[in-house]
Amino acid sequence: MPASTEYPPFRLGESRFDQGSFYGRLRHFLDVIDPRTLFVSEKRLNECMKLLDQFKNGTLPPSVTNVQLWEAQKIKQAIIHPDTGEKIPMPFRMSGFVPFGTPVVVGLLLPNQTFASTIFWQWLNQSHNACVNYCNRNASKPTPVSTFFQGYLGAVSSAVTIAVSSHACTKLYYLSLHLASANVCNVLLMRHTELSEGICVLDDKGNVVGTSKLAARHALIETSLTRVVLPMPVLLLPPLIMAMLERLPLLQKCPRLGLPVHSMVCLCAFGLALPVAISLFPQNSQIHVSELEPEIAAATECKILTYNKGL
Repeated sequence: MPASTEYPPFRLGESRFDQGSFYGRLRHFLDVIDPRTLFVSEKRLNECMKLLDQFKNGTLPPSVTNVQLWEAQKIKQAIIHPDTGEKIPMPFRMSGFVPFGTPVVVGLLLPNQTFASTIFWQWLNQSHNACVNYCNRNASKPTPVSTFFQGYLGAVSSAVTIAVSSHACTKLYYLSLHLASANVCNVLLMRHTELSEGICVLDDKGNVVGTSKLAARHALIETSLTRVVLPMPVLLLPPLIMAMLERLPLLQKCPRLGLPVHSMVCLCAFGLALPVAISLFPQNSQIHVSELEPEIAAATECKILTYNKGL
């Protein structure tokens, strides 16, 4: 594929892929969750941010290419929160979701779980989810730390209660439903302040038009739907694949290989499920002013506004 097609003229704050199609969003989010960005040094991050600032201010050296600019933006978007401008802790970045979450998924799928081990793995899973949901929220409005802890306690306790109720279930279908319900509950409680305070909506020039609770509701619905889809492949594929692999002579002769093979299968399933789930909707979604509050519609001539739904 020609470089000009792969790397079009750089656009600050925009994706180099078409966000109007699922395939374009999938390619965009594969960049966002690229685990290689976890190893970017502080020096490299600062160089990327400097390049983007130079482009914004019109002081970019002529030798800098579109490829360098797109790569710089990819690194910044993977590490820096778009609203707060602060670094997201490594385990809670979307690029760290699969590497740090896979051991938890393996624990969740271990056979012959006791009630105590079920509680432990569900607590660990929902704690990680809660922190990921909070760190990747729409932060256009400040959230007190006390609100985070209130949301965390509510999200984890309720989500674990829902998930633990599936302990007696043996069918993967019901396990998936329980975990999906727990994930939705986690999202809503960790980001409930967005519903009460609203999120910023922007016009076609990137200017803030106002704060909308209705846009926040749309954002949380979209994010919740991604959390419904996310656990399905992770819970359904590994047991089915392992049932076939365990028939192989190698695993029958060396049963100790079962756990590492199981872990790799979970890693692959998780790595597949995450980009597919978060690609269902664009990160910067559009909404017609008729679906928003009257005061928002009265404050702008634009008919379509944009909001960041978070991840």
